[in-house]
Amino acid sequence: ISACEKGDQWRFALQLLGWMTDADVAPSEITYSAAMSACEKGGRWQLALHLLSAMPDARVAPDEICYSAVVSSCEKGGQWQLALSLLSVMPDAGLVPDKIAYNAAIGACTKGGQWQLVLLLLRSMCDARVAPDEMTYSAATSACEKGGKWQLALDLLGLMPHARVAANEVIYNAAISA
Repeated sequence: ISACEKGDQWRFALQLLGWMTDADVAPSEITYSAAMSACEKGGRWQLALHLLSAMPDARVAPDEICYSAVVSSCEKGGQWQLALSLLSVMPDAGLVPDKIAYNAAIGACTKGGQWQLVLLLLRSMCDARVAPDEMTYSAATSACEKGGKWQLALDLLGLMPHARVAANEVIYNAAISA
């Protein structure tokens, strides 16, 4: 299934998952996360979400990787509200959102033009002691650019050295364009 993910073969990944069940081979959270990632790469956020919701019936507990894959899928599908919802329910499932989940939710909100939510997520990320990276700041600066918030974009640029993150060309361009 991981090979299907890498080969952009989401249909075959789902078929293999079905064959496992038919053969009484119990899929694991790793199997599900690979299938979800294949759906993400194929632009099938609905199927990734369906797989996540089907896991409890299969007696498989979703882990952070599963949630991150579905949040990433929602980002690619332009579903910022759903990405935020998934991020917010992770603690209810006993899971701590990681950098991948936060970055995907931040990316989804950036694409959705939700600069205020992006900044809230960045603060939540820091409060949760999840270190932002270049991707985080790139998306946040782009969100400020799209919102016409040049001062906030510059503020983010100024925060980066304190977070030990080096600005790249994309971040500088977004700050300049804002």
